[in-house]
Amino acid sequence: MAVSDAPGMARRDSPARRRILKTAGTLFYAEGIRAVGIDRIIATARVAKATFYSHFPAKDDLVCAYLTEQSRLQRGVALDVRTSRSTPREMILGIFEAIGEIGCGPGFRGCPFVNAAAEYPDPHHPVRLVVAEHRAWFRDLVRELLYAAGQPEAERAAAMLVLLRDGLVVSGQLDDAAEVRGLIRAAVTQVLGEAA
Repeated sequence: MAVSDAPGMARRDSPARRRILKTAGTLFYAEGIRAVGIDRIIATARVAKATFYSHFPAKDDLVCAYLTEQSRLQRGVALDVRTSRSTPREMILGIFEAIGEIGCGPGFRGCPFVNAAAEYPDPHHPVRLVVAEHRAWFRDLVRELLYAAGQPEAERAAAMLVLLRDGLVVSGQLDDAAEVRGLIRAAVTQVLGEAA
């Protein structure tokens, strides 16, 4: 894989790199990845071109780093939920409630992974590989919790919950937030019950 910030690849950290990444993330999320050019990121982050390119040799490197950071943040939320809940079933419900709170909250403009996938249709592109890796992590997490909860069809239930997650991040943006929040526990419980 040519992109230096693909999953598992670390780049040196610095205040300038963090500033570039934060600036790019804010602009990408607000306006779309392809709509935001490198020159604008450089100007907004107030870094020299040489500094930018020493950290991100190409825009795709930056996009992959942005998505990798989003994945790290989401994994942190999932870890917080797992440590605050006592049973695997409650952990699953808690993860979906957290997704609902974020997805129905102010400023939510869609899932960064779904948004990126829409802008990068080639499934073999490095950006899509980061998206796929994040989705695989989420599916593995849910499947692991389902097995721990004793679900006899954990594989099928995990696939259904990934579909539910995708619907949730779209509904949170397009539909009535209060209604979406009210349906989360019922929807997850129904999937868990049907998978049993």
